[in-house]
Amino acid sequence: MRIRIHHDTVYRYDTPIKSAIQILRLTPRNHEGQFVARWKVDIDGEARIVRGEDWYGNVTHSLNVDGPVTEIGIRVSGEVETEDQAGVVRGTVERFPPALFLRQTKLTTPDAALADFAASAAAGPTEVLGKLHALMNGIYDLVKFDTNATDVVTTAVEAFHTGHGVCQDFSHIFCAAARSVGIPCRYVSGYLMRTDRSDQDAAHAWVEAHVPGLGWVSFDAANAICATDLYVRIAIGLDYLEAAPVRGSYYGMSSEKLDVKLTVDGARQVQS
Repeated sequence: MRIRIHHDTVYRYDTPIKSAIQILRLTPRNHEGQFVARWKVDIDGEARIVRGEDWYGNVTHSLNVDGPVTEIGIRVSGEVETEDQAGVVRGTVERFPPALFLRQTKLTTPDAALADFAASAAAGPTEVLGKLHALMNGIYDLVKFDTNATDVVTTAVEAFHTGHGVCQDFSHIFCAAARSVGIPCRYVSGYLMRTDRSDQDAAHAWVEAHVPGLGWVSFDAANAICATDLYVRIAIGLDYLEAAPVRGSYYGMSSEKLDVKLTVDGARQVQS
């Protein structure tokens, strides 16, 4: 699959701000089944931008803007070639042992009800892979996709009990459930090429869980499938806050408005 991505993020301020600092995790890396053919990050206006890596090996860009400024625009574009790996992820940068991803965070710590759900769903299958599929299908059945139900600070427990959420919430619930039954699990941010439309409201999120003998395997509970060649993997972390595409702060007495324009399209390549 040849996937084309155009992702514009614009921050607007009603009065000029004095400065802003942001960390961008918007650049994919190569691994088995994913090759970055071209990729570019552009910033509108004058800004200092430095490329680096975080502790997980995610590609980052540190963005510093000196004001006064009323608008910051971030433009990402590129093409990525992907191959279906049946959900198995190999050839990635691995800085830590899988056991690190047993750690819960404020966004993923389960309560008794969520832990009981996880234990019940995982009780039937004997193999780890089967337990993970049971968790994914159970979450998919319990939670309704709803873009108006949550925000970036909604916890797994809150989304689980309301039964509504977006891909971020499905992923937090999955991380909470898997870790509670002793399976390392990590949050993944990236892009999904939908087959029904190219214009999208936001990037996508799913998880990777560690399976003995296979390694890391991807699960998208929001769609009840393992990742295919329609997915472009960008960043990992213990939760959304560690893999967020853009995260930062600004200095000044102003309100902030965010506008996002995202298109993801492509075509399957014909093998001769």
